[in-house]
Amino acid sequence: MSDRSLRGMRLGAQSMETESGVEPAPRQRVEYRCEDGERVFVTFAAEADVPPVWVSKTGKEALLVDGEKPDTSNDKPVRTHWDMLLERRSIDELETILQDRLTILRERRGERTSASK
Repeated sequence: MSDRSLRGMRLGAQSMETESGVEPAPRQRVEYRCEDGERVFVTFAAEADVPPVWVSKTGKEALLVDGEKPDTSNDKPVRTHWDMLLERRSIDELETILQDRLTILRERRGERTSASK
């Protein structure tokens, strides 16, 4: 009886389809290079737009070989907190505010201020 038993398959474990007649989409292999000479190869679809910059697995920025360098001239300079503060207040105003806040802080601590001496 055991010779005739059917062997089953787990559901979803394997596909019953064959790969005959299936062709993968056309691809292109693109090379990028880091400043230190590290080469990075990336595969894209043939019709995909290839970015001029790619970040490698090591975290370095790599530029497209035989490609145009990215235009970074329109990048905004980084504005710090201090830059934004100076847009709203002058140095004299900031000095006055600092002195007022220090006076309040010293009074809370019970310290004598130069004005109360």
